[in-house]
This record gives sequence, structure tokens and C-alpha cells, in this order.
Amino acid sequence: MSDATYMSFVPRSKRDKLRRVLETEDTGALRWTEKRGLFGSEFYFSGPSALVRKTHAYITAWLADG
Repeated sequence: MSDATYMSFVPRSKRDKLRRVLETEDTGALRWTEKRGLFGSEFYFSGPSALVRKTHAYITAWLADG
């Protein structure tokens, strides 16, 4: 299985919540890093492509729900 990296831009209002979840949960093979900016953060997720794709889709839906 090949590895992939996806990026999600998370607005400043939600980045602390996402970071807390990622720091407290066992993410298994999923690796993540955060690059902070003025208006939000870019969260980079790397690991097995299927897992990263599902993570990216979940975060995109979470952000869209408001």
C-alpha cells in the first residue's frame, strides 16, 4: 500500500479543537503536522492512502457542518 499526504485548511476558530482531538486520540498509522497561519492552520495528514483519504473526507465534512 502506498503512502499519501493530504492537507486540510482549518480556520482559526476550529483548529484548537481539531488539534486537541488529534493529540488525545490514537491515530495509528496516520501521521499529522500543523502549519499555523494568521487565519487558520494547514493540517497535513500522511500515511496509508485509504486512511488519509478517509480522514480528509471526514474533516472536510466536519468543517462544512459549521
